[in-house]
Amino acid sequence: MADSRPNTGNDNSRDGSTAPPPNPSTPKASSSPQPFSLIQPSELQSKKQKRKVLRAFRSVFRAFPIITPACKFPTSPGLQTDSHISISGIRVTGTLFGYRKGKVSLSIQESPKCLPSLVIEFSLQTNVLQKELSAGMVRIALECEKRCGKEQVKLFDEPLWTMFCNGKKTGHGVKREATAEDLHVMELLKAVSMGAGVLPGNSETEGVDGELAYIRAFFDRVVGSKDCETLYMLSPDGNTGPDLCIFLVRM
Repeated sequence: MADSRPNTGNDNSRDGSTAPPPNPSTPKASSSPQPFSLIQPSELQSKKQKRKVLRAFRSVFRAFPIITPACKFPTSPGLQTDSHISISGIRVTGTLFGYRKGKVSLSIQESPKCLPSLVIEFSLQTNVLQKELSAGMVRIALECEKRCGKEQVKLFDEPLWTMFCNGKKTGHGVKREATAEDLHVMELLKAVSMGAGVLPGNSETEGVDGELAYIRAFFDRVVGSKDCETLYMLSPDGNTGPDLCIFLVRM
């Protein structure tokens, strides 16, 4: 006599032929991108707020009468303040990096733990720059033209530069947004304040044996005007090392 009970689908589970339905909430293994722990640089609004407080303090201070002291303290001619060390510029973190046979890029950060504020890709190859640095003094000049009839943008926001290395024209420098690979390099170097070395390269770009060379140091960012800025590389503890300066000029 045949069984007249309705088939509910549970009989197939007796022989183990069917698996439980997949859970739609289960995350996929490789779908999520790698997270970065780099933080945003200081907000411009906080800087503007500090400037407003400083202006208010100056206005109140100027309201007080100027009193000339009757006696003067003796000064020693041997005690002089080195003003260019403290007020010459803003200290930033600069990183030159690139594959040995590829183009070199420059990344400027507020600190090693911050996201890049500026990334410029040079047409100069990394191995050529390494040879120049091994010889000693390197001067890189980035020049751009003023925009006629248009409002000038900030110097760091200029998109295209003509590049000179030690007086020789070496192509162009192009500002670009930081790529995922750039952020990966900055993440690996987050604990490095100054130094040079190599990192394992991307096999899809440079092959299995590809290496990414880098040099990182503190730079003094000196603002001469709205059309001229200079980045001076600082050697650790005054040690002898490569002398590198980067000039950004809008002509």
